[in-house]
Amino acid sequence: MSHPILRPGHGPTLLGPEQRQRAWDRLGSEQFDVVVIGGGVVGSGAALDAATRGLKVALVEARDFASGTSSRSSKMFHGGLRYLEQLEFGLVREALHERELSLTTLAPHLVKPLPFLYPLTRRWWERPYVALGIFLYDQLGGARSLPAQKHLTKAGALRLAPGLRRDSLIGGIRYYDTVVDDARHTLTVARTAAHYGAVIRSSTQVVALLREGDRVTGVTVRDSETGAVTDVHGHVVVNATGVWTDEIQALSKQRGRFRVRASKGVHIVVPRDRIVSEVAIILRTEKSVLFVIPWGTHWIIGTTDTDWNLDLAHPAATKADIDYILGQVNRALATPLTHADIDGVYAGLRPLLAGESEETSKLSREHAVAVPAPGLIAIAGGKYTTYRVMGEDAIDAAAEFIPARVAPSITEKVPLLGADGYFALINQTETVGAHYGLHPYRVRHLLDRYGSLIGEVLQMAGRDGAGRPDLLEPITDAPVYLKVEAWYAAAAEGALHLEDILARRMRISIEYPHRGVDCAREVAEVVAPVLGWSDADIEREVDTYCARVEAEVRSQQQPDDESADALRQAAPEARAMILEPVPLD
Repeated sequence: MSHPILRPGHGPTLLGPEQRQRAWDRLGSEQFDVVVIGGGVVGSGAALDAATRGLKVALVEARDFASGTSSRSSKMFHGGLRYLEQLEFGLVREALHERELSLTTLAPHLVKPLPFLYPLTRRWWERPYVALGIFLYDQLGGARSLPAQKHLTKAGALRLAPGLRRDSLIGGIRYYDTVVDDARHTLTVARTAAHYGAVIRSSTQVVALLREGDRVTGVTVRDSETGAVTDVHGHVVVNATGVWTDEIQALSKQRGRFRVRASKGVHIVVPRDRIVSEVAIILRTEKSVLFVIPWGTHWIIGTTDTDWNLDLAHPAATKADIDYILGQVNRALATPLTHADIDGVYAGLRPLLAGESEETSKLSREHAVAVPAPGLIAIAGGKYTTYRVMGEDAIDAAAEFIPARVAPSITEKVPLLGADGYFALINQTETVGAHYGLHPYRVRHLLDRYGSLIGEVLQMAGRDGAGRPDLLEPITDAPVYLKVEAWYAAAAEGALHLEDILARRMRISIEYPHRGVDCAREVAEVVAPVLGWSDADIEREVDTYCARVEAEVRSQQQPDDESADALRQAAPEARAMILEPVPLD
């Protein structure tokens, strides 16, 4: 039998039900070099880094891949232009280097160039001040494969963004950044780690750390779907749980070397026709900046930056958050947005390293690695863009606990699944479309989600043999997506619940006013054969998802965090979580 890495699309690259069972058996029976806790972008990046160094790796995620911070970002692989003002030149240089790598080599199918307009509002000093900042940004790496800044008159800026109020600017500067589907990118990092041999498993919650004396030697995990428990042994454990860092740290009974504070960031999603603009827009606010980012047939507008001390799994947006975003963006728009224009809302938590300042916007976005106990590595802070460096740093620190020699990191040279062959396929959209009976626009959309794995996705519809050609039909109430994408999410991408599919594998929960409720049953019936759901399972999944959406919508009408959180927490969970892991002696 050939090695799975030599057979793309086979073996561990798929994260379906069969692979899930195999992963559970391996977790409980094998000795690993590295056990990573957390299936966000940093944990997935650490698992990929370790696996490509030739180490034996397990990654466990309590909920779904990217279900925390990594699916709720501003959807940018951004260089951190605003951090120049805080004189964080090292962070900006590092972020721009990582952005360039992903844009050109690691994930060109997922990370896309995006022109931004920076509207100027002050005469005399602002243009040279901002120009100098963007020039520095370009020199630090911002203009390597993207165009450099371009200065615009007021008329020129309004030609790019006619939806802005004429009196809201006196000119503008156009510069470039990028946009990414964060949840899809994180999942692809995790699947790439699996491709290189890592054992990857979601709905697998760490409930205790294993110890020999003061040394951490693994974790006890519980399957959130079945309640089964097993021990996973590793030479070193990496805590990459973001805002949950302190909770996992508490299991070690040792004081952590740093503390993580959660800062809530809220975004709203409005239809594309509500703002007339050819470019993304960055607006200065009194506290920070506001991004207006094109997202398919929508705009994503955000974000806020406030302390959050309530439920970490389901941060809730309030009416006050949404009013703040509307108020800020409407200062610049010719046609103001209202609550009725909003199709979607989401809230995420930034894991910030707790510092001296009480203002979360001033806390460091840099990351830190610590060894809070022998055999336990903690990594936190950072930005989505620098996930690869964070993963590398975590495994560098873990190396001292691994008995064998550990090779240096090579992830700079490892394209994610779907990257190889992507550019060639872009030039073959007509041919691919003709073969599958799909419009070239549809093929392009699929390529920008799956890259060169598009053949693996479409093959599941069976056009190449006996199968389900009906899966090539659009989802009735979310026609941007094909039914085969839901099937593929369950068969290959580790989706176990409706929420995983509607909120993360596809972004239906924020892209349609019905937030996925109108197509929940149809999608559940598509994936039922893959996941082995009975009629009763379908009913429960649909009911749970609809209750989640209702709770979120109602929470977004509440005046404060506490009342929004109470409503959101009352909704049923798809996964049976142990909310308070207890240290086991």
